[in-house]
Amino acid sequence: MEQGYNSAFARVYNLWWTDFAREVAPRVREYYEHTEIGATDHTLLDLCCGTGQMSRIFLEHGYRVTGLDLSGAMLEHAVANNSEYVNTGQARFVQGDASAYALDEQFGLVVSSFGSLNHLPSFEALRGCFACTRAVTKAGGTFIFDLNTRSGLRRWNNVTVQDSDDAMVMYRGIYDGGEKAYSRVTGFVRDEDGRYSRFEQTTYNTVYELDAVRAALLKTGWRDAHFARNSALAAPLDEPEREARIFVVASG
Repeated sequence: MEQGYNSAFARVYNLWWTDFAREVAPRVREYYEHTEIGATDHTLLDLCCGTGQMSRIFLEHGYRVTGLDLSGAMLEHAVANNSEYVNTGQARFVQGDASAYALDEQFGLVVSSFGSLNHLPSFEALRGCFACTRAVTKAGGTFIFDLNTRSGLRRWNNVTVQDSDDAMVMYRGIYDGGEKAYSRVTGFVRDEDGRYSRFEQTTYNTVYELDAVRAALLKTGWRDAHFARNSALAAPLDEPEREARIFVVASG
């Protein structure tokens, strides 16, 4: 099972950690809409949707979107952030485990962003995610997700602090070269009554060997898969393990 997040952490995430979706979404949409199915099929599964930032960008471009996340606290923000689309039926948000889920429809595009699949507990869970996602992806559809690589996680051994009137957060990353990298996020977030609540959240990133990731995609029914940078999703990379963050593009 993937990690869930508490309500205070979800509030901080919703306040500060939304830029990644705005950076990634336009390039993902452009890549998908140049595929045969993507020219006409504008259905999206936002897997590990968090507070719904990626979903919103696609909704604004006319997509019908389902968002799935394990965290009820994250989903509350996702619904609130996209309430006008939820009310019209263009969007829905459901709770579920990305490593073992089923849905009652299929999608042309599935996206999982911001290293979300690193938060699955094991390679077996990742393989389960690939199988579930293949089952809900239409023939000819596309699955795009990003991963923090071992090279990228080696840069985690530091402490950063963010501060504003709404929250103060200290982030400490720890990685010793093994199969898990850990981060401890602690701080204070402003409540509606103006007072502050303290919170603490420990998260982990599971390290995956990229050759094994591609092999698992093919074994779970994906027709093809390659590694790329977000700036050039159509261009396969020869040495993806050198990247700090890699995008995986799989074809159904």
